Amino acid sequence: MLAMSDHSAEACTRLVYLGPDDNIITARSMDWKSDVATNLWVLPRGIERSGQAGSNSIAWTSKFGSVVATGYDVSTTDGVNEAGLNANLLWLVESEYPKFDQHSKPGLTIAAWAQYVLDNFATVAEAVAALEKEPFTIVTDNVPGENRLTTLHLSMSDATGDSAIVEYINGRQVIHHSRVYQVMTNSPVFDQQLALNTYWKQIGGTVMLPGTNRAADRFARASFYVNAIPKDKNPNLALASVFSVIRNVSVPYGLNTPQEPNISSTRWRTVFDHKRKLYFFESALTPNTFWVDLNALDLTKESGKVMKLDLGENQDHTYSGDATLNFRVARPFEFLGLAK
Repeated sequence: MLAMSDHSAEACTRLVYLGPDDNIITARSMDWKSDVATNLWVLPRGIERSGQAGSNSIAWTSKFGSVVATGYDVSTTDGVNEAGLNANLLWLVESEYPKFDQHSKPGLTIAAWAQYVLDNFATVAEAVAALEKEPFTIVTDNVPGENRLTTLHLSMSDATGDSAIVEYINGRQVIHHSRVYQVMTNSPVFDQQLALNTYWKQIGGTVMLPGTNRAADRFARASFYVNAIPKDKNPNLALASVFSVIRNVSVPYGLNTPQEPNISSTRWRTVFDHKRKLYFFESALTPNTFWVDLNALDLTKESGKVMKLDLGENQDHTYSGDATLNFRVARPFEFLGLAK
């Protein structure tokens, strides 16, 4: 696995704003070297799922409806559920997953890792309690169209402001669970990111902050700014501040740095208002920001409606404002996994 991993990793950033009156907002950027073929999907409760890991796959039925952003329409790379839980997958080249044995613990394709969390849990604490028992083995495969393994770590946040980061290091699951873990980027592993950030805290963000697009520098800037912005009681002003922070740590579109192949352009950003259950999406190629109102969706099992919002090539379709009614009933996408 490590031999096949590629250090030309993709870059992303995730941060959580802890505001007054339970005003919790999570933002993330998706940085990728090419079109990640993202669309938005509405997934109701009651969907029966398989871990897509062959004959020994974990199985479950979704307890919560969700709105998700896909990667290549074969995986959930970002999303939120109706209980206010947010899940994000970011690249981590150091990831090393346990060996999968078809005859022991059931497998779960990495493509459905975030979806498993969104389907089953209302809070970070619930998810962590379940994941600590390691009910499955993560099964990874090559990135679609590429000759390198998918190596990811998972972040979660909820309506209380709680956070957790889940990594697989040297084949072992490592969970960092605390409300103080507001920021996640990419390499190095989370423990080392925290150590690097301690150095910048000692200097102070008003004195100097690292300005490059490297993961450690984005971590330092996001950590400072997400706590330095005003804790405004007006939710729209808070949203504006959070958007400004995630844009600050984004990578300019079209940037090509040959000596830094791990740096990729920001393709899109999402921002989730946990309290109002508004899921915002912003493409780097369009001038508009739009949102999906989870309160206005029928996520019941009885509806049975899987719906899709087609974002177009490079997410260049222009939506503006409330796009909830622009979704159309569609055949569900299939998670990429092992052949049965």
